[in-house]
Amino acid sequence: MHDAKTATGPGRETGTGGDGKEPLSPGLKQRHLTMLGLGGVIGAGLFVGSGAGIAVAGPGIVLSYLIAGGLAMLVMRMLGEMSAAMPASGSFSVHAERAFGRWAGFTVGWLYWFMLVVVLAVEATGAAQIANGWVPAVPQWAWVLLFMTVFTAANLTAVKSFGESEFWFAALKVGAIVLFLVLGVLAALGLLPETEAVGLSNLTGQGGFLPNGWSGVVSGVLAVVFAFGGLEVVTIAAAESDDPARAVGRAVRSAVWRILFFYVGSMLVIVTVLPWTAMKPGSSPYVAVLDHIGVPAAGQIMNIVVFVALLSALNANLYGSSRMVFSLAERGEAPRALLRVGRGSVPRRAVLASVAFGFASVLLNLKWPDSVFLYMLNAVGAVLLVVWGLIAASQLRLRREIEHTAPERLTLRMWGFPWLTWTALAGMAAVLLLMLTDDAARPQVLWSGAATAAVLLVAWIRELRVRA
Repeated sequence: MHDAKTATGPGRETGTGGDGKEPLSPGLKQRHLTMLGLGGVIGAGLFVGSGAGIAVAGPGIVLSYLIAGGLAMLVMRMLGEMSAAMPASGSFSVHAERAFGRWAGFTVGWLYWFMLVVVLAVEATGAAQIANGWVPAVPQWAWVLLFMTVFTAANLTAVKSFGESEFWFAALKVGAIVLFLVLGVLAALGLLPETEAVGLSNLTGQGGFLPNGWSGVVSGVLAVVFAFGGLEVVTIAAAESDDPARAVGRAVRSAVWRILFFYVGSMLVIVTVLPWTAMKPGSSPYVAVLDHIGVPAAGQIMNIVVFVALLSALNANLYGSSRMVFSLAERGEAPRALLRVGRGSVPRRAVLASVAFGFASVLLNLKWPDSVFLYMLNAVGAVLLVVWGLIAASQLRLRREIEHTAPERLTLRMWGFPWLTWTALAGMAAVLLLMLTDDAARPQVLWSGAATAAVLLVAWIRELRVRA
């Protein structure tokens, strides 16, 4: 059943059904959105987690990132098309509701919110562990409390403050990767002091480019695909810009290509400069390369970059979760009390609700990391694929509707529609099936499936009550 409140014509999408305007004020500029799109997925998953992918795929990790990055690019193009045509603070949740009814918007919105506030705990704990290593006298829990308090305060101020903080966080991460690429290429060419040109020896030696065959590449995809999660926040943030349709289109166009360049370029530099057998899961391959080419204190430098990346992700996830639950409240899918907007048009209650669950998640992570919190983390492990799947399904349905009713709103179009959309859906299904065959990933699929089923059950019960 469709909710008539969802569609408001060619302007912004809203759930209020009033004058068609978002109660959130525009405070984000194009540079904020562009850098948010670039920095949203550059995090610890790339700087540290990529080591696990290299360990299973060898130099073939470059292909793994191309495949995973290509899938993420297709999803972002679909989401960009819908967000440019129908900008809303709820983004893909609003699109799913319009495409399939309230149950779809409710399901994807709450699943995404749950995923963000759980991952937020991992980021806060990871940043606290690094800070505790620098200042052991301050306990880890105190660092967590400090970070959560600071970023809660930042998100309770005008959205421009969030945009500025994320701009500089992302700028540091992007700058670090660009500098790494420059140093890596110079080292590979033997243009740095005490370095020799390596040629293709590390790409063809130690078992060749695909030392573990295509199965290694596939395992690499499973290890890295979730590192691309986070791009979605830029379409949520676009609703708080002066010209949402134009802003989201430009941000998506610039982000997808540059991020693929950063990811794939980084991996190509790493496996060219060093033998893939020198990489260790859990250790940053970036540190290994910087150490190899003689950068002083490479480990500490990368610790600072990872620290900033974690805080940036924490900040962005708190923002994204608050706007998602606010959008759900707009459409009657969350408590109406969360609609209260404070000074600067900030949804303060939505921010506080998100951070409250975030605090609870952090406490569970600190006290029961291998039991209660592990189950929660597994429950969101594959949720990103559910979100991406509903984005693709919504785009398939809404594209036809927009072409028929308001084709002028298609300022950003999905490539090769509908074939590439179906290809992306097939790719997501393949990743889920591969996860089911992997002993380490299987619990994530099962627990995420249980979480999705639980939210769908609640959505179904609500639907029955509405119809009654």
